[in-house]
Amino acid sequence: MADTQDQPKPEISTSDKPNISFSIWPPSQRTRDAVTNRLVETLSSPSVLSKRYGTLPEAEAAAAAKLIEEEAFNAAGGTAGSDDDGIEVLQAYSKEISKRMLETVKSRSGGDGHVAEAAEVVTEGHVAAEEEESVTGSN
Repeated sequence: MADTQDQPKPEISTSDKPNISFSIWPPSQRTRDAVTNRLVETLSSPSVLSKRYGTLPEAEAAAAAKLIEEEAFNAAGGTAGSDDDGIEVLQAYSKEISKRMLETVKSRSGGDGHVAEAAEVVTEGHVAAEEEESVTGSN
């Protein structure tokens, strides 16, 4: 048998290591569809938002959700930087969705609520609901 301890180990140069970059913007179509589905659910089901502004029929909620998501995606996409990992753009996208969702329900209900307060409640409600779903596994 040959003695393997006497053989030199090959050196690995840093150029052999893969260069991995991570970016969360733009989101995949699957993610965008999930956002739209969540909007439909929020707009058409009882929630913190519906207590103040009412719910939309599911067909109307689906049309509104698609428009809200597309407009928010386009608005946030215009702010994307080339050397950005996408976090700021994703935050802008999320804020645009909340703002446009509130504008939609307010215009439909004719309500005169405070947009900033409602946006904060809606955003916190989504975060709490998503955290609860991840813990409980509920849908």
